[in-house]
Amino acid sequence: MAKKDQDMFLEDMGFAADVNEQRHQVIPIIASGDDDAIEEVQLPEVLPILTLRSSVLFPGAITPITVGREKSIALVRAVQSDGGLLGAVLQKNAEIETPTPDDMYRIGTAARILKILEMPNGNLTVILSGLEKIEVGEYLTTEPFFKARVTPLLDATPDKNSVEFDALVDSIRDVALNIINTSPSMPKEASFAIKNIDSHRGIVNFICSNLDFSDEDRQMLLEAPGLMARSRKLLEILIREQQLLEIKQDIQGKVKQEIDKQQRDYYLQQQMRTIQQELGEDEDGDIARLREAASKKKWSEATRTMFEKELSKMERLNPAVAEYSVQMTYLQLMVDLPWNEFTEDNLDLKCAREQLDADHFGLEEVKERILEHLAVIKLKGDLKSPILCLYGPPGVGKTSLGKSVATALGRKFGRIALGGLHDEAEIRGHRRTYIGAMPGRIIETIKRCGSSNPVIILDEVDKITVSNHGDPSSALLEVLDPEQNTTFHDNYLDTEYDLSKVLFIATANDIGAVNPALRDRMELINIPGYILEDKVEIAERHLVHKQCEAHGLKDEQMVVERDIVKKIISEYTRESGVRSLDKHLAKLARARAKSIAFEEEFSPVFTAEEVVKVLGKPKFLNEEYEIKDMVGVVTGLAWTQVGGDILYIESILTPGKGKLSLTGSLGDVMKESATIAFEWVKAHYKEYGIDAEAFEKFDLNIHVPEGATPKDGPSAGITMITSIMSTYTGRKVKERIAMTGETTLRGRVLPIGGVKEKILAAKRAGIHTILLPEENRKDVEEITKEYIEGLTFHYVRSNEQVLALALQE
Repeated sequence: MAKKDQDMFLEDMGFAADVNEQRHQVIPIIASGDDDAIEEVQLPEVLPILTLRSSVLFPGAITPITVGREKSIALVRAVQSDGGLLGAVLQKNAEIETPTPDDMYRIGTAARILKILEMPNGNLTVILSGLEKIEVGEYLTTEPFFKARVTPLLDATPDKNSVEFDALVDSIRDVALNIINTSPSMPKEASFAIKNIDSHRGIVNFICSNLDFSDEDRQMLLEAPGLMARSRKLLEILIREQQLLEIKQDIQGKVKQEIDKQQRDYYLQQQMRTIQQELGEDEDGDIARLREAASKKKWSEATRTMFEKELSKMERLNPAVAEYSVQMTYLQLMVDLPWNEFTEDNLDLKCAREQLDADHFGLEEVKERILEHLAVIKLKGDLKSPILCLYGPPGVGKTSLGKSVATALGRKFGRIALGGLHDEAEIRGHRRTYIGAMPGRIIETIKRCGSSNPVIILDEVDKITVSNHGDPSSALLEVLDPEQNTTFHDNYLDTEYDLSKVLFIATANDIGAVNPALRDRMELINIPGYILEDKVEIAERHLVHKQCEAHGLKDEQMVVERDIVKKIISEYTRESGVRSLDKHLAKLARARAKSIAFEEEFSPVFTAEEVVKVLGKPKFLNEEYEIKDMVGVVTGLAWTQVGGDILYIESILTPGKGKLSLTGSLGDVMKESATIAFEWVKAHYKEYGIDAEAFEKFDLNIHVPEGATPKDGPSAGITMITSIMSTYTGRKVKERIAMTGETTLRGRVLPIGGVKEKILAAKRAGIHTILLPEENRKDVEEITKEYIEGLTFHYVRSNEQVLALALQE
């Protein structure tokens, strides 16, 4: 374009020399309508580089650029005096105030300055005419402005007869016009300009310069290798923008339609309300039903006032809005809860005892505690319910006992499984501000029971876990404290509820895993497990009949005699409870049901051979006493999760240097007990006639059989001392004697736990004499006499007493 033509063009566009105001919106203009008519200029090897914050200049386009940085102003003034050529390059990050060469792209556009306009704020508006694409090489100077070596990059132009390029440009024009006409933010002058540009190069570069693309997209278009590649990429970006615009319009249309629908529904609802008022029916069905239900509730004045307030709020809501259903659910809960509604307790103590005895064999302590509670209610007429905690091994009837208690009292029964619970809101509920809020399990269970004085089992209270959602066991403190639970606050209910009449019974396997503060609020009752005789009785009274009913059998079709039950218990189960026994009886019932279904001949009475055929070979060896006249082998007593057990501790000397070795998968505490026992024996070798050289010439190995089973605890201390002393002295251990107790380096015998379970294990194994710490005498006295019949107990205070009672002369 000639200099005169350029000046005339600028005057037409409003950039004459006497311009006093900056145009607020300027569309980049394509300088020529002919693809080959872009001004051809011989570019110098070195050009000043103008850094652009957020604009990309394309070849053939005339674009106004605002210049405000001192370095850029100096460059523009210098270039104007030297001939008007520069390189326009986009910086990678527009936020950088003082960019370096590394902060700029390598591809830019050579441009000529057409006009410089002085702005009132001191900035310059520079009209640039894009000439051709360049690649910036080495930067030579950075002050007072950038200068760099440049290499021209000519855009490859498709053949004039290329049908594909013509179709591509037509598609670009159509999509661009559609975006301009659809988008409210695009100036309509752009549509006029696109329709009047005949040059394919011009229309592509115009759209690249003018439409609302990101700087990264514009730079990618500029760097495209040739006009065909740039056109393809431009069409891809335009289609993406068109799809995005269509999605926006679709969303806006749906929102507008929803708002119109809500307004229409609200208007119709108001009309219906007015008609109902005219007819004397000013309450809809839901509100009328809630109001009628509320009139029958035994609420306090504060609760009734709160309900009326929430009901009034619901009346003002449009039933179509989401908050209406939330409010409806809350008010429905309030009328469903049994406020001050109680079932009448059955205070016939004889009947209650019969019910408890009929449902559970044994468990005398628990039954006595329940009967004590009933007796006080009968005499006083009122009593805050105690918080009982039944703890013991699995399968002993802790959970099922709750149902029996509820039946004996004539109360409703509920169960809350706490195993794996990790969210405090499960106990106290969620606040109604949360989406999907629900009441806690306590309130939900009371609602399900339909009375305010049910029996609720808190099952597996020791399995509660702590997480970032809070500690549920801490939330239970309020529930299980008789001084606090009269005013229990559920977050969802948002008012106080009286739990003092609820009989809570917690169950646990490991009482040590329960929160100490929670444990302090409960009355602990240990259920240690059943002896063999108890299990036989339970099987005969309950389990066999239960399995007959469960498998469609008559009692006379499946007869399991006592000897067979004993065989199953001793050879196929190893537990304190009866859960595994129940499973094995179920297996026998299925086998009998199969025989009946296939019309096979069978004897109603199960034989030992049939049991082996159905259940397989015995899984456990009898815990019978197996040592006799052996040196260094002593019978110990141990406690496990499934009850008591016996274990043998063996020791032997081998040639060596006095080293102590331990085998049998022993824990750290048990290893320390062995070390203490060994050191005590070495300290008292003279008293027992042991040769001192034996500690230097022989190694001592202590082994506890069943090496694959982990073992730990301090209660094998005196057993190890007896074994070691027997090995060094050669004195045999007395027959059918077992012992348990912790020892110290001073030779004192300390008390241990699990006494009942250990004694029952000793009796099963055929042990006659048991050595126990003196301080465990009280534990033995609490055990039922029939459990310890035939056993002799010796209570010891020192290791010397143990050895005197255990070793033969």
